Amino acid sequence: MYIISDLEAAILGLLYEHHHYAYRLEQIIEKRGMRKWADIGFSSIYYVLKRLEEKNLVECRVRVSESKPSRKVYYITMEGKKAMEAKVKNLLSENKKQISPFDLGLANMEILGKKESINCLKDYVKSTEKRINFLEKSIEMHEKINSPLNVIGMFSRPLAILKAEKIWIKEFIDQINNYNPGEINNFN
Repeated sequence: MYIISDLEAAILGLLYEHHHYAYRLEQIIEKRGMRKWADIGFSSIYYVLKRLEEKNLVECRVRVSESKPSRKVYYITMEGKKAMEAKVKNLLSENKKQISPFDLGLANMEILGKKESINCLKDYVKSTEKRINFLEKSIEMHEKINSPLNVIGMFSRPLAILKAEKIWIKEFIDQINNYNPGEINNFN
Protein backbone atom coordinates (compact mmCIF):
# COMPACT_ATOMS: atom_id res chain seq x y z
CA MET A 1 0.00 0.00 0.00
CA TYR A 2 1.16 3.52 -0.80
CA ILE A 3 1.70 6.22 1.78
CA ILE A 4 0.06 9.34 0.41
CA SER A 5 0.87 12.99 1.03
CA ASP A 6 -1.58 15.43 2.61
CA LEU A 7 -2.16 17.04 -0.78
CA GLU A 8 -2.87 13.66 -2.36
CA ALA A 9 -5.23 12.87 0.51
CA ALA A 10 -7.15 16.12 -0.03
CA ILE A 11 -7.84 15.18 -3.67
CA LEU A 12 -8.33 11.48 -2.98
CA GLY A 13 -10.82 12.32 -0.22
CA LEU A 14 -13.00 14.16 -2.72
CA LEU A 15 -12.85 11.19 -5.08
CA TYR A 16 -13.72 8.88 -2.18
CA GLU A 17 -17.00 10.81 -1.91
CA HIS A 18 -17.78 10.66 -5.63
CA HIS A 19 -16.09 10.40 -9.02
CA HIS A 20 -15.29 13.78 -10.61
CA TYR A 21 -13.52 15.42 -13.49
CA ALA A 22 -10.64 17.76 -12.65
CA TYR A 23 -12.49 21.03 -13.13
CA ARG A 24 -15.30 19.83 -10.86
CA LEU A 25 -12.68 19.07 -8.18
CA GLU A 26 -11.50 22.68 -8.51
CA GLN A 27 -15.06 23.94 -8.00
CA ILE A 28 -15.55 21.79 -4.88
CA ILE A 29 -12.20 22.91 -3.44
CA GLU A 30 -13.19 26.53 -3.96
CA LYS A 31 -16.74 26.09 -2.61
CA ARG A 32 -15.56 24.32 0.55
CA GLY A 33 -12.76 26.80 1.21
CA MET A 34 -10.20 24.00 1.20
CA ARG A 35 -7.38 26.36 0.26
CA LYS A 36 -7.61 27.82 3.76
CA TRP A 37 -6.33 24.53 5.22
CA ALA A 38 -4.71 22.71 2.29
CA ASP A 39 -2.09 23.94 -0.16
CA ILE A 40 -3.96 23.12 -3.38
CA GLY A 41 -3.29 25.26 -6.42
CA PHE A 42 -5.42 24.92 -9.54
CA SER A 43 -2.57 23.44 -11.58
CA SER A 44 -1.57 21.09 -8.76
CA ILE A 45 -4.91 19.27 -9.09
CA TYR A 46 -3.89 17.88 -12.46
CA TYR A 47 -0.41 17.00 -11.20
CA VAL A 48 -1.81 15.18 -8.17
CA LEU A 49 -4.38 13.32 -10.27
CA LYS A 50 -1.60 12.12 -12.57
CA ARG A 51 0.49 10.95 -9.58
CA LEU A 52 -2.48 9.15 -8.05
CA GLU A 53 -3.19 7.49 -11.38
CA GLU A 54 0.44 6.36 -11.70
CA LYS A 55 0.17 4.79 -8.23
CA ASN A 56 -3.09 3.05 -9.28
CA LEU A 57 -5.00 4.87 -6.56
CA VAL A 58 -7.34 6.44 -9.10
CA GLU A 59 -8.35 5.50 -12.60
CA CYS A 60 -9.39 7.78 -15.38
CA ARG A 61 -12.20 7.14 -17.83
CA VAL A 62 -13.05 9.39 -20.74
CA ARG A 63 -16.69 10.41 -20.77
CA VAL A 64 -17.92 11.25 -24.26
CA SER A 65 -20.99 13.41 -24.72
CA GLU A 66 -22.64 14.62 -27.90
CA SER A 67 -23.31 18.12 -26.59
CA LYS A 68 -20.08 18.65 -24.62
CA PRO A 69 -16.40 17.96 -25.21
CA SER A 70 -15.14 14.66 -23.84
CA ARG A 71 -13.85 14.78 -20.26
CA LYS A 72 -11.60 12.67 -18.13
CA VAL A 73 -13.49 11.47 -15.09
CA TYR A 74 -11.48 10.20 -12.13
CA TYR A 75 -12.59 7.29 -9.93
CA ILE A 76 -10.94 6.07 -6.76
CA THR A 77 -9.74 2.46 -6.91
CA MET A 78 -9.96 -0.09 -4.11
CA GLU A 79 -6.24 0.46 -3.49
CA GLY A 80 -6.97 4.20 -3.32
CA LYS A 81 -9.72 3.63 -0.77
CA LYS A 82 -7.37 1.56 1.38
CA ALA A 83 -4.63 4.20 1.16
CA MET A 84 -7.11 6.94 2.05
CA GLU A 85 -8.51 5.01 5.00
CA ALA A 86 -4.99 4.42 6.32
CA LYS A 87 -4.16 8.12 5.91
CA VAL A 88 -7.30 9.26 7.76
CA LYS A 89 -6.59 6.81 10.60
CA ASN A 90 -3.06 8.22 10.87
CA LEU A 91 -4.19 11.86 10.72
CA LEU A 92 -6.89 11.43 13.36
CA SER A 93 -4.80 9.28 15.71
CA GLU A 94 -1.62 11.27 16.25
CA ASN A 95 -0.95 14.86 17.26
CA LYS A 96 1.93 15.91 15.04
CA LYS A 97 4.19 18.90 15.39
CA GLN A 98 2.94 21.82 13.35
CA ILE A 99 5.40 24.38 12.12
CA SER A 100 4.19 27.96 11.90
CA PRO A 101 5.96 30.94 10.33
CA PHE A 102 4.89 32.83 13.47
CA ASP A 103 7.37 30.71 15.45
CA LEU A 104 10.21 31.93 13.24
CA GLY A 105 9.20 35.53 13.96
CA LEU A 106 8.92 34.76 17.67
CA ALA A 107 12.40 33.23 17.71
CA ASN A 108 13.84 36.41 16.19
CA MET A 109 11.67 39.16 17.66
CA GLU A 110 14.52 40.56 19.73
CA ILE A 111 15.78 42.03 16.44
CA LEU A 112 12.83 44.44 16.53
CA GLY A 113 13.06 45.43 20.17
CA LYS A 114 10.35 45.61 22.78
CA LYS A 115 8.10 48.38 21.36
CA GLU A 116 8.08 47.16 17.76
CA SER A 117 7.59 43.54 18.85
CA ILE A 118 4.54 44.56 20.88
CA ASN A 119 3.13 46.53 17.93
CA CYS A 120 3.55 43.51 15.67
CA LEU A 121 1.92 41.20 18.21
CA LYS A 122 -1.02 43.61 18.54
CA ASP A 123 -1.39 43.52 14.74
CA TYR A 124 -1.31 39.73 14.94
CA VAL A 125 -4.15 39.84 17.49
CA LYS A 126 -6.17 42.01 15.07
CA SER A 127 -5.63 39.59 12.20
CA THR A 128 -6.51 36.71 14.52
CA GLU A 129 -9.76 38.46 15.45
CA LYS A 130 -10.63 38.78 11.74
CA ARG A 131 -10.06 35.05 11.23
CA ILE A 132 -12.12 34.26 14.35
CA ASN A 133 -14.97 36.36 12.94
CA PHE A 134 -14.75 34.57 9.57
CA LEU A 135 -14.81 31.15 11.22
CA GLU A 136 -17.75 32.04 13.46
CA LYS A 137 -19.76 33.20 10.42
CA SER A 138 -18.77 30.06 8.52
CA ILE A 139 -19.99 27.86 11.37
CA GLU A 140 -23.31 29.73 11.49
CA MET A 141 -23.76 29.31 7.74
CA HIS A 142 -22.93 25.60 7.82
CA GLU A 143 -25.27 25.02 10.75
CA LYS A 144 -28.10 26.77 8.86
CA ILE A 145 -27.65 24.53 5.82
CA ASN A 146 -27.30 21.42 8.02
CA SER A 147 -23.77 20.58 6.89
CA PRO A 148 -22.33 17.32 8.24
CA LEU A 149 -20.65 17.56 11.63
CA ASN A 150 -17.20 16.91 10.16
CA VAL A 151 -17.60 19.95 7.88
CA ILE A 152 -18.55 22.14 10.84
CA GLY A 153 -15.56 20.67 12.67
CA MET A 154 -13.29 21.99 9.90
CA PHE A 155 -14.25 25.47 11.15
CA SER A 156 -14.80 24.92 14.89
CA ARG A 157 -11.39 23.32 15.51
CA PRO A 158 -9.32 26.22 14.09
CA LEU A 159 -11.69 28.61 15.86
CA ALA A 160 -10.89 27.03 19.23
CA ILE A 161 -7.16 27.12 18.45
CA LEU A 162 -7.29 30.79 17.40
CA LYS A 163 -9.20 31.78 20.54
CA ALA A 164 -6.58 30.07 22.69
CA GLU A 165 -3.76 31.67 20.67
CA LYS A 166 -5.33 35.13 21.09
CA ILE A 167 -5.36 34.66 24.88
CA TRP A 168 -1.75 33.47 24.83
CA ILE A 169 -0.57 36.43 22.75
CA LYS A 170 -2.27 38.96 25.02
CA GLU A 171 -0.62 37.32 28.05
CA PHE A 172 2.72 37.30 26.23
CA ILE A 173 2.38 41.02 25.45
CA ASP A 174 1.82 41.62 29.19
CA GLN A 175 4.96 39.60 29.94
CA ILE A 176 6.96 41.69 27.47
CA ASN A 177 5.59 44.90 29.02
CA ASN A 178 6.69 43.68 32.47
CA TYR A 179 10.00 42.42 31.15
CA ASN A 180 13.17 43.10 33.13
CA PRO A 181 16.19 43.42 30.77
CA GLY A 182 18.33 41.25 33.04
CA GLU A 183 15.98 38.26 32.68
CA ILE A 184 16.44 37.55 28.97
CA ASN A 185 19.64 38.23 27.07
CA ASN A 186 19.73 40.78 24.24
CA PHE A 187 16.05 41.86 24.31
CA ASN A 188 16.06 45.66 24.20
